[in-house]
Amino acid sequence: MRYTVRALLSGKGTVLLELEATSEAEVRSQIKAQGGVVLSIRRNFSGFLPRSRTRFPLANFSQELLALLTAGLSLVEGIETLAEKEEDSTVRELLQQTLVRLREGVTFSRALESYPQAFPPLYVATIRASEQTGDLGEALTRYLTYQSQMDLVRKKLVGASIYPVLLLVLGGLVAIFLLVFVVPKFSAIYEDMGADLPWMSMLLIEWGHLVQKNGWMLAAGAAGVLFLFFYILSKSAVRARLLQMIWRIPAVGERMRVYQLARFYKTLGMLLRGGIPVTQALEMVSDLLQSHFRPRVRAAAALIREGKAISSAMQSAELTTAVGSRMLRVGERTGTMGEMMERIGNFHDEEISRWVEWTTKLIEPLLMAVIGTVIGGIIILMYLPIFELAGSIN
Repeated sequence: MRYTVRALLSGKGTVLLELEATSEAEVRSQIKAQGGVVLSIRRNFSGFLPRSRTRFPLANFSQELLALLTAGLSLVEGIETLAEKEEDSTVRELLQQTLVRLREGVTFSRALESYPQAFPPLYVATIRASEQTGDLGEALTRYLTYQSQMDLVRKKLVGASIYPVLLLVLGGLVAIFLLVFVVPKFSAIYEDMGADLPWMSMLLIEWGHLVQKNGWMLAAGAAGVLFLFFYILSKSAVRARLLQMIWRIPAVGERMRVYQLARFYKTLGMLLRGGIPVTQALEMVSDLLQSHFRPRVRAAAALIREGKAISSAMQSAELTTAVGSRMLRVGERTGTMGEMMERIGNFHDEEISRWVEWTTKLIEPLLMAVIGTVIGGIIILMYLPIFELAGSIN
């Protein structure tokens, strides 16, 4: 669940935050951990559909700001220009508030940190690292490259799942249409032929009678089941439990692990190239991973603090693969650990892409065969009595 929180944070004043938490008590503990005081909490309930709200266009903002900085404008002038041309009132107000903070002498990263609903911690950390080196343009370029790579992988996964999902939906709709509208018509025709029908056709015809007599009750029951299903699925604990069950599937769980590692190493590599220490980068990256990965990240950070090599720490915490371990050792010898981690992420992304392509090619014909068998079976059972009748006449 998401909560809108008005809080008083030290050094930032009164800020408006949007946090993900399971309860108000967890929200208060998150604010308390930041050394703040909660002023008000409001739960953002949006039913079972995504809440329609204006999202800050972070990628467009970064690209346009980078272009203005490259053209020779200062940071304040660049944000002023973006605020003046912005048509969305919510985004324009956020940019104007950022300008106010900058004119007060607050650093750019501190100004962005006040609006976590628009600027994720990873983005803020990248900007903060650039303030130490004085190269904001390079930091924006690095973040945009990272984000485009992550979006590319996500689009590949979504694109590969569209056709199988479409097959399932259309096949399900056709089967429901046959069972709800067509079978009851046939059951009325075959009502006087019950004794001579095959038992499977009898079951289908009995279903038709049931739909004719109790159609509205069945529709209400189906709607209730759907409502209960989505309500249970909206609980974060249930979703986490389902995700754990999926992770236990041998083939799927291993691919999900590789996908998480690819995201982990790409993000970690970007932060290291930005000049952020590896232990601090690990703390920041842990929030981007699944919950059962986070203890491993903390264990790896603890081992590195104790003086262990990064490759050994990652291997001990089970945060790498055989190929990844070798590449990490090469990165330690050459002193290009950030670049090597990004290469590990790219290598695993390509591995996931190949697996998704292979799986999609396998699943599509299987789905078509299953859907064809179900729909064809229903049609054959509906027409089987006619075939029986024609045979008896002959």
